Amino acid sequence: MDKNELRATILSQYTNHVLEHESYPKSVFKFCKVAKMEEKDFYSVFASLDAVREFIWEAFFTNTMTVLDKDKAYKKANRKDKLLSFYFTFFEVMLLNRSYVLFALNHEKKSLQDLVYLKALRKHFKAFATDLIEEGNADKESRWRQHPPQLFSEAAWVQLMFLMRFWIDDRSENFEKTDAAIEKSVNTAFDVFDNTPLDSILDLGKFLWKEKIASA
Repeated sequence: MDKNELRATILSQYTNHVLEHESYPKSVFKFCKVAKMEEKDFYSVFASLDAVREFIWEAFFTNTMTVLDKDKAYKKANRKDKLLSFYFTFFEVMLLNRSYVLFALNHEKKSLQDLVYLKALRKHFKAFATDLIEEGNADKESRWRQHPPQLFSEAAWVQLMFLMRFWIDDRSENFEKTDAAIEKSVNTAFDVFDNTPLDSILDLGKFLWKEKIASA
């Protein structure tokens, strides 16, 4: 078994353990005993159980980009459509693992931005967002109209966290409300980036207010 296969096996065993026991494994020793594998094999690909938790979220990003990289239309798309495609694909990947995601995020008391095991996902997503921002800056004639990638990539990360929390709480059929939230938030983000924010901000605000009233 090569390292990629071993990682995939450990991820499968780990998520199954979490869902079956409704708790995280207490030690590598106990996890390996249940998974019927040698500890040395585990440590050949992961330094700790926390590293497995972090890698799961990194894998969500990696799997999303693998799907997008195979899409010819994605490669030719504009920046807004690329971000929309990322979000829709990312949430499809998470849907395949929704039970684990719900446990992992609802298990913690901290806000999503404060969760340590999301740091690899954060790093990869911010790099992805930075590429889109720099592509947009390249189209601006004046450097005074350009936006700092570090600041705006952080804003994109906050947007992703908002959408994840929205998706967690979404009870609509086929997560239609999440799809609407994605479209409205992306429209707003790009209007802000292009310095024409008012209409989309009002549209997003009305949508969120309506959802707040509906869930009250």
